[in-house]
Amino acid sequence: MTTDVDIPVRAKNTAEEEPTGAGRSERLSALAQQHGALVTLVVAMTAASLSFDTFLTGDNLENMALSSAFLAVVALGMTFVIITGGIDLSVGSLFALGGVLAAWGSRYGAVVALLLPLAVCGLIGLVNGLLIARSRLAPFIVTLASMLGARGILLSVTDEGSKTYLVDKGSFFAELGQGSLLGVGLPVWITVALFVLGAVVLRRTRFGQYVYAVGGNEDAAALMGAPVARTKISVYTLSGLCAGLAGALNAAWLASGVTILGSGMELEAISAVVIGGTLLTGGFGFISGSLVGVLLLKVIQNVINQIGSLDSAYQQVVSGAFLAVVVIAQTWLGRRRRVL
Repeated sequence: MTTDVDIPVRAKNTAEEEPTGAGRSERLSALAQQHGALVTLVVAMTAASLSFDTFLTGDNLENMALSSAFLAVVALGMTFVIITGGIDLSVGSLFALGGVLAAWGSRYGAVVALLLPLAVCGLIGLVNGLLIARSRLAPFIVTLASMLGARGILLSVTDEGSKTYLVDKGSFFAELGQGSLLGVGLPVWITVALFVLGAVVLRRTRFGQYVYAVGGNEDAAALMGAPVARTKISVYTLSGLCAGLAGALNAAWLASGVTILGSGMELEAISAVVIGGTLLTGGFGFISGSLVGVLLLKVIQNVINQIGSLDSAYQQVVSGAFLAVVVIAQTWLGRRRRVL
């Protein structure tokens, strides 16, 4: 079983036993795998701040933080799923569905606007988990079907996308997305609080240890007494809840439920999680890395926008190339550590 705290501890012990050679190389490989994205983010932000006068302005940083918040909430749930060795392709559709349901429900008050998308998206996540854990179906197929199903429900609710539900700008629900505290938008504070909670759950609770154990070796986890099926069901339900909440917050921020949002968001979330250091094969990962991955993607997009002469399509090209480099680096570091 591998956790985000196990790696540095193991590397330290190895280094103490072997102060030179293999121990030091293993420690450096572990540090690169765990903190490589953060170093890259610092380098990218430094280069951007030196190249563009508008990069470090308050408005630009606020826009990046707000646009990152919704993707980060989706990536939070995706992190749990990927650490178990799974994948969730339905989060983009659930994000859009959650936003529309929240905008529709806002006419009945903030409680309905929040609980309705959480209930529907959480239920879809629960069904995903049941089919994957109990019926042993492939996560890719199950969540692909859910992605199509959720998009169908979305079109049905909005009359094929022709109807847009608006949120009363003076309501408490709208304030949840558009308000601020100490000059920082409320969605950013909510995202930070969720990541702190997620990190505590993953690192300090028995459930978090089960998540790592299932992703590391499912058969071994079962032999150790870990509730494999229940853990899988829980992480897919959590992923659905996070996607629904992100959609609701986005609807509050935009004051409307926009049907075209969320397309391709599942790939962005997966990219952010992997760039942040979580292995696609499962068993290794950490919450803070996913947040760094989201910020790095948003900085890259912002830099391309600031260049101006580059088409926005290059954002996807650069993000995809960056993801490929990270996966290659992860594979190389993993092989190097096994050899050492």
